[in-house]
This record gives sequence, structure tokens and C-alpha cells, in this order.
Amino acid sequence: MTQPIWAPLTAFTAALVVIWWLLRSRLSIVALDHPNPRSLHEAPIPRTGGIGIHAGIVLAWAIAAPNLPDAAWAAFAVMLAVSLLDDVGGVPAAWRLGVHLLAAGLFTADVLLDTHGWIAVAAVALAIAWMANLYNFMDGSDGLAGGMAFFGFAGYGVAAWLSGSTAFALLSFSVAAAAAAFLVFNFHPARIFMGDVGSVPLGFLAGAFGAIGWLQRDWSWWFPVLVFSPFIVDASVTLVRRLLQREKVWQAHRDHYYQRLVLMGWGHRDTALAEYGLMLACAGVGLLAMTQGAAAQFAVLSGIVVAYLAIIAALERAWSRFKVVAREHGAADKRR
Repeated sequence: MTQPIWAPLTAFTAALVVIWWLLRSRLSIVALDHPNPRSLHEAPIPRTGGIGIHAGIVLAWAIAAPNLPDAAWAAFAVMLAVSLLDDVGGVPAAWRLGVHLLAAGLFTADVLLDTHGWIAVAAVALAIAWMANLYNFMDGSDGLAGGMAFFGFAGYGVAAWLSGSTAFALLSFSVAAAAAAFLVFNFHPARIFMGDVGSVPLGFLAGAFGAIGWLQRDWSWWFPVLVFSPFIVDASVTLVRRLLQREKVWQAHRDHYYQRLVLMGWGHRDTALAEYGLMLACAGVGLLAMTQGAAAQFAVLSGIVVAYLAIIAALERAWSRFKVVAREHGAADKRR
């Protein structure tokens, strides 16, 4: 019974210590996130917290020793390396995307090609690469991405544990534990950000673990999508909306729904707490739905789609009213 204790505990302790050390070392100034007109923070913040998160994950990976393919290690390492380079010196967007697609493709070909063919490999690789990037897009408010990792991977852990995949469950719980350690320093007011070195590999792990759990029959294909749906829906709808408006989707912006909530007065803390509630609800509903038959699962998933459409409509109306009020206040200020 020591392994279930030591893997997540090691992840939490290692992440906590490394992040604490990073905040006090000169490395904290190597990669600073300087605020710009599209940022939600007002002062330079170190963006090296992801190094601590992944230090905890790697140590826990060695302890839990799950039977994961070597390609998962390799793709994770590639994502980690290119993201660290981007945080420190910058990597052109096209090169980053190419590396993400290559790493996701190599991993997916290794685990899927023999049984599912090239079409499935391409589809899942694109989904994993998108997950890595959307995780980065959604890392823009205090506590948000860290909370997503905590609830999402904890949901994976519970599902894998119930399915009997103990080592895989322990690794998932360990990712959640490392994220919890990061939240000690990142919940509002944040003292450190995870940076690309944290968000991109975490997004890859969310997608890769989702695929592995599906292949191991720990869960249905829709479970990882539902667990991480708060991030997936926000990032995907925002991307489509900006494409339809012919905006440059690769440029930084403040059009995500979580960013709009912060700007409308919710602030970082209340926005994070609201997202935590949504994340917890999605994971809980997913775990319950997996115990039901196909018809019940379809009904649950249909209801969730309707709920998201209602949330999006409500947020769009609130944003429209907010912009009208902001314009009126701006006009009044100019007349004074």
C-alpha cells in the first residue's frame, strides 16, 4: 500500500520544492511574462512554474511505473524541450506547431497504427496537438490551467482506478498532485505562471492519457473530452468565432470566455472558482455516466451539449451588454 501514497506525495513535494526554489533563484528572471495590452496581469511574473510541475510528474512516473509506451516519454520530452526554448528565447509559431504535430503524430502512430489505421492516427494526432495548444491558450488567468490539471487528471485517476489500472491511476493522481502544488503559488494573486513549458506538455498529457485510457478500455472515447470540456469548448468556440471574423488567430487576444469573465468584473479568483465547479461537475457526470448504458450516456451527453449552448448564449449576451456600458462610460469620460 506504500505505492499509492508515495507516487502522488512525491509529485506534490517535488513540485512544491522546485517551484519554491525557482521563485527564489535567479532563474526566475530568465523567463518573465511581461504584461501587454492583451494580458490580464499588471506586473512581470516568472513563467517557469511548469518546470516544477513536470519535475514532480517525472519522479512520480518512475515510482508508479505504469506500462505506457516509450513514445509517450519521447513525445512528452520533445514538447517539454521546445516549450522551454519558447519561454526563454522564443520559437516561431510555425516551428512550434510543426514540432507539436510531429510529436503527437509519432506517439499516435506508435499506439494506434497497428489496430486502427492511418485515418485514426491522423485524427487522434490532430486532437492531441490541438489539446496541447488549447491548454496553452487557456493558461491566461490565475489558477485556471492549474485547476484544470488538478480536476482533469484526478478524474482520469478515479476512472482508471475503478477500471483496475492501478499504476496508470497513480500516475494520473500524481499529475493532479503536482498541479495542486503549483496552485499554492499560482492561485490569485499568482506569484508564478506555468509558462509554455508547463501548459503545452500538460495539454499533451491530457490528450495522450485520454487516448491510452480509451485503448486500455478504462473509459469510453467521450470521457476525456467531457472531463476537459471546459477548456476544449472555450478554446474551440473562440477559435471558430475569430476565424469567422477573419482575425489573426495566432495573435494574442482577450476573447476567451474566461478572459471576458475577468474583464466583466468576476476577477481571477471568482472566475477560477466558477471554472473549478464546472470542471468538477463534468468529471463527476462523466464518471456516473460510464456506469450507465449507451442510451443513458447519449442522453447525458446531449444534455451537456445543450447546457454548454445555453452557457455560451448567456455569456455572449452579458458580453454585449458589457461592451455597450463600457462604450457609454468611455463617451461620458471624453465629454468631461
